[in-house]
Amino acid sequence: MARAVGGAHGTRPRVRLPAALGALVVGGALALAGCSGQEQSGPPAARVATWVSGAGGGAAIATLRVDAANVSQALARHDPPAAIKTVCALLTTDAETAIGNLPTPDATLTDELNTAYEDAASAGDDCYSGAGGDHTLLARSAHERDALESKLVTAVNRITIVTGHPPSTSTTLPADGGDPFGG
Repeated sequence: MARAVGGAHGTRPRVRLPAALGALVVGGALALAGCSGQEQSGPPAARVATWVSGAGGGAAIATLRVDAANVSQALARHDPPAAIKTVCALLTTDAETAIGNLPTPDATLTDELNTAYEDAASAGDDCYSGAGGDHTLLARSAHERDALESKLVTAVNRITIVTGHPPSTSTTLPADGGDPFGG
């Protein structure tokens, strides 16, 4: 990207790359600073409450509960493998989406949710792979789904301890966005 400046004698390269690179770095830093939302300031209760609201923390917990129950129902009904794979894949996808909303402003809550979400994804993966009749994988998925509920309860309890309010764990919110701590 060098360009000669001056006459035929004693030309020197003119480079704009450092200025452009500097502008890019400053612009990137400003963009990242803009990404730090309200959950990055204030007391812990306010930061976690803002995260729950913005990341849909309660709804993610409720969604994983529903997904796990749907997997159990499909297996109990002896649904065809394709139908079982569909609900198993949804459990994995929703768990991975929830993982994408981490970290929380509270390290303990982040660890608890990450463990629950990772286990939910594993349960979905094991179920999907076992849907054709692999009883070992289906049993492992069942164990992971059973353990999931207590891990989600632990996370809800942590949110309640930090914020002083239990989060709503509904999969739907009122049209106005609603209160993430309203029942």
